[in-house]
Formats: sequence, structure tokens, C-alpha cells
Amino acid sequence: MSYDGIFTHIIVNELKEKIENGRISKIYQPFPHELLLTVRANRKNQKLLLSAHPSYARIQLTEEGLSNPDQAPNFCMFLRKNIEGALIEEISQYHNDRIVIFKILRFDELGDRKHVNLVIELMGRHSNIFIVDNETNKIMDSLKHVPAYQNSYRSTYPGADYVLPPHQDRLNPFEPIQVEDTIESAKDIQSRYQGIGRDSSEEIFHYYQTSHPVISDAVAHFVRAVQSGKPTLFTSNKGKESFTPYHFETIEGEAREWDSPSALLDHYYQHKASRDRIQQVASDLLRIIQTDLQKNKKKLEKLEDSLKRSESADDYRIKGEVLTAYLHQVEKGSKQVSLPNFYQDDEELVIDLNPSLTASQNAQKYFSRYHKLTTAVKYVNEQIEKTKEENDYLDSIETQIKLSDPQDLEDIRDELKESGYLKSKRSQKNKKKKASKPHKFQSTDGTSILVGKNNTQNDELTLKKARNNHFWLHAKDIPGSHVIVESSTPSEETLLEAATIAAYYSKYQQSANVPVDYVEVKHVKKPNGAKPGFVIYTNQTTLFVTPSKEFVDQLRQ
Repeated sequence: MSYDGIFTHIIVNELKEKIENGRISKIYQPFPHELLLTVRANRKNQKLLLSAHPSYARIQLTEEGLSNPDQAPNFCMFLRKNIEGALIEEISQYHNDRIVIFKILRFDELGDRKHVNLVIELMGRHSNIFIVDNETNKIMDSLKHVPAYQNSYRSTYPGADYVLPPHQDRLNPFEPIQVEDTIESAKDIQSRYQGIGRDSSEEIFHYYQTSHPVISDAVAHFVRAVQSGKPTLFTSNKGKESFTPYHFETIEGEAREWDSPSALLDHYYQHKASRDRIQQVASDLLRIIQTDLQKNKKKLEKLEDSLKRSESADDYRIKGEVLTAYLHQVEKGSKQVSLPNFYQDDEELVIDLNPSLTASQNAQKYFSRYHKLTTAVKYVNEQIEKTKEENDYLDSIETQIKLSDPQDLEDIRDELKESGYLKSKRSQKNKKKKASKPHKFQSTDGTSILVGKNNTQNDELTLKKARNNHFWLHAKDIPGSHVIVESSTPSEETLLEAATIAAYYSKYQQSANVPVDYVEVKHVKKPNGAKPGFVIYTNQTTLFVTPSKEFVDQLRQ
């Protein structure tokens, strides 16, 4: 089910119960399309998420911890100035549409009471958030300023009159009106009633066909179920999730009821929104890494081409030696000579000559070319090795970004600055940040398992924190996190669980039968001058496991 007007209705009911008459104490904008408000209500702090994301637009209370940028965006600063410390007097939904209005009481600089409306429009890619002066109905500011050529119906710029999105004249299902129209399909219900999504319309049509032959009775039955039921998450046989305001009869799959719609949404959007947030926050990092990987790909092609050309080095040496052996047979001024090759059973070897040089000088020239190429071979092989090592490092960074939580990306950004891939801004050079901590897990038998979030933390965890008799795990021959089992005698079950975690935090997270090596920490070494996170190890044992998010989450602390 999509986040339709029906689900908006139950969210608004939850918000009215939990944060209406609460005070806005903090405002953040952790991502370009999302606001996070801390609301003090009923003697506790609640986190209110307002998202105008084109794919994941929603309003909900959240327990998710979101990091905040060092510098707040302009819209966030404007909201802080105007509604931080203000009171939420009323929360309402506009005609069962996906439009929610927060009526907010604030006090201006002179202490006078002022009312403003915080309006959230959940309209797919047209989603937006407005702050509107209640008296003048003028837009004070909006999250997205849409130019006139993209929206001729209304302006979203400050100073313009706030105009609601185009509204179709449909019935509000929560307002009882007797309707006896003949309904041919679920789509007919969507066209008659406001805010009814496809799944909701199919559920109502099911009631209409089986038990309530008058459409308004079927709608009333549906509304009663919405008001009395619990929000439900369905998981199909293929693993696809969908959510409904209560347990729908028309949806198949494993059903799980939730105590609140917000808790359900936290679960549903946890992975979906997180991946997108990482793309938003880390797009510049991924672009830098992918650009460098592409450069290195071309560099390797050139180096390998040079290596192929250097394979002819021995030809130059042989020609030089043959010339030296038969100097007396070479006529001065010759452009070419044919001499017996004593390396090939005296087969004739044709040698090109510079006619302005003596036979001895021509021989020395061939020796010179030979020495240049052999020297180049050593250099080229060194460069190939260095470039491959750099690619492995960049590949590990790319993997860590894709596996990270958005709030952990700053550590990776710092690592790239220290490694010279990113420039540090002057204002940030001396800024101290609180060091992040590794992921913590506990095996079934209670053993502690730690997982590095980035290469710097991998080094810290393996080379400094872990004891020599602890166990170290890593996905075999692929980028991934260092995993430490804090025990000198871990059980087989613990090692398998730790291996599953190591496979999950690797490039092969979505694969089956991932090979994972484990070894005592004392057998893990870091070569001098190696990139962060790079180690070598011996005496390993390999396990094969299939990573599972659900299993890993069960062990997470």
C-alpha cells in the first residue's frame, strides 16, 4: 500500500494524541528533503519526521537516530528562527488528502502572539513543506522553491499567496454520506472518494461484492475497521513488504500487527530510506571514488601495454651480443646486416643498423635499449602493483559507503581527507569530532563481537583493541569489515555467527555461500606503508555462510 489519505488519517490521529499541544524544542534538517523536529509533549521528547522525499514522502514519529549537518540549510535556519520554542496548537488533515496542517502559536520579538501554519504536502515528486502566515495566508518560506515554468498553477516562493494543490471534488470517506451508485470496479471507488489508494479501494470493493451491496455501507464498514484495527505489515512469499491501516482481507502474505503506525513506518522505511539517504549524503564521495577507479583502469591498461612492449627487451640484448661477436663482418655504412644467431642454432638474424654509426656503436645502442626496457619493466611492475593496491583500497571504501548508516559517513569522509582524496576546508581542519564506535553484537552464547565501520576503525580494532588470542574474521579476498570475536576459546556456533556478520558487512552482502576466513589476531599483520584497513594473515580457516539481515539484527546490541 502507498502512503495514501487513509494512512495519513491514522498518522494524524497518532500525532494528535502524542504531540498536539506540545512545544517544538529543536529543529534539524539531516537530509535535503527531510526535517526532524523534537517536540516536548506529555512530559517526554518525541521526534517528528517530516519528509518531502519524491519516493518516500511521509509524516511520522520516529525512533531512528539521524545525524545532522555541521551547518544547517537555509530553510532549517528559517524554521528555527520562527517556530523553535513554539506551541503546536492543532494538527489536522485536509479533506482526507495527503496534506497535513500544523497550526502553531509563536511569539514575535515584541512578545505578540502570532499564528503560523506548517503545511506538509505528500504528493510524490511534488511533495513540499511550507510555513504560512495564518493571518495573511502568505508563504513565509518553503522547502522547495519551484520555478513558474514548472508550476503555472501556483507559486511556492516566499511572499506568494499559499494555494492548496489542485483538489478534485470527491467524497471524504470519513464523512458519512449515503451513496447508492453502482460500482463496477475498485477504480470507481478511487474516482469517487478522496485519499483512497489502490489497496484500500480493493478492500472496500471486496466488502461491496461480498457483504455490503450499498457502496456507502461498504465504505462505512471500512472506516470502522480503520478506526478500530491495528496498522499491519504484510510480507509476500517473495519478501516484498506492504503496509495497511489494519489487517486487510484482500492482501496475502505473512501479516504482523504494530501498536503504532509510526513504529511500522520506521521498520518499513529503515532500509529503503537509508540507502537513498546514503546516496544523497555520499554522492560526492562515490563520485570521487568511481572517478579514481576509472582513471586507474585506464592507467593499468597503459601500464600493461608498456609491459607487453618491454617483452622485446631480450631481442635488443641478443642483437647487441651478436653484433659484438661479429664486428669484423659488418661493413661500415650498412643499413642492415644478416648474422648467425648463436642462440638459435646459428639461424640468420636480420639486424637493422644506423649507417652513420660503427658496428660497435650500433651494438651499444641495442644494449642501451635493452637496459632502458629492463629498468622500465621493474618500474612498470611496481606501478601495476601500487595501482592494484589503490583499487583494492578504493573498492573497500566504496563497499563501506554502501554498507554504512548515514551518520557513519563522516568518519569515511575524514579518512578520505587523511588519505589525500578529499581536500579539507580550513575551517574544519582543527575541528575535533567525537570518534564513532564499532558495531557491537552478542553471539547466542553471550560472546562479544565487534565490527569496524571504516578502514581507520578496522585498523584500530584489529591492531590496537583486540588481544592476540582473540579471533579475527574477514570475508575472503573481497572488501569488507574487520570482525573481532572477543574470546580466546569461541564456540563453533559463535564463529559461525561472527562469520555471518562478516559476510553481511562485505561486498557480497547479497550473496550465498560467502567464504569467510577466521584466525587468531596474532596471525594478522599490517605491512609497512599499507593503506588503512589492509592487513595480511596466515594460519586461517575458511567457513562458508549466507548473510541475513534479520539474523544479524537479532544479534545486534
